[in-house]
Amino acid sequence: MQFGYARVSRVDEPGNPSQIRALREAGCERILTEVASAGRWDRPELFRLLDGLSPGDIVVVTGLDQLSRSFKEVLHLLDRIARAGAGFRSLAEGIETMGPAGHMLMRMIASFAAFERVMLLERTGAGLVKARAAGRVGGRRRKLDAKQRREIAECILSGDRTGAEMARQHGISQPTVSRIVAEHRLSAGLGQRSV
Repeated sequence: MQFGYARVSRVDEPGNPSQIRALREAGCERILTEVASAGRWDRPELFRLLDGLSPGDIVVVTGLDQLSRSFKEVLHLLDRIARAGAGFRSLAEGIETMGPAGHMLMRMIASFAAFERVMLLERTGAGLVKARAAGRVGGRRRKLDAKQRREIAECILSGDRTGAEMARQHGISQPTVSRIVAEHRLSAGLGQRSV
């Protein structure tokens, strides 16, 4: 079955009859329309279409920009269509993924997507190495500085305050208070004991 996908950017645009007409002329038996920006990821009609694809189905759009403005996202969506065993056609660009030439194109697209993933991992890894060399450690910054953490541990260990009181006072969870006390005990050589 051929499915058409038509997207308009604004609610005040009138259903874009030229897109729908072009999809009907291309032989689409069912057309899904959506009002959403191509830059948005939350497009329920598109994902309903992709989730319902069966082998042999064909997704037709009037142009690649109907899927996304991001090349990476277009590659991801085309890969998802291919994994469903379906084909893809873009009328404006003359792209078709059916037949031998289409299979070759899909393999090229999959190669580009894999290359992009490898490049992203390499860039991320290089960034982490550079950050560590500069003395930065990944993860979220601690909410409390060393002095506040020491005060929390000492108040609890001396019996002046409870873990729940310190958690409320500093806006942290009780398990965080327990970890702070445990870390303080280890660093002070006091051994482990329940809080």
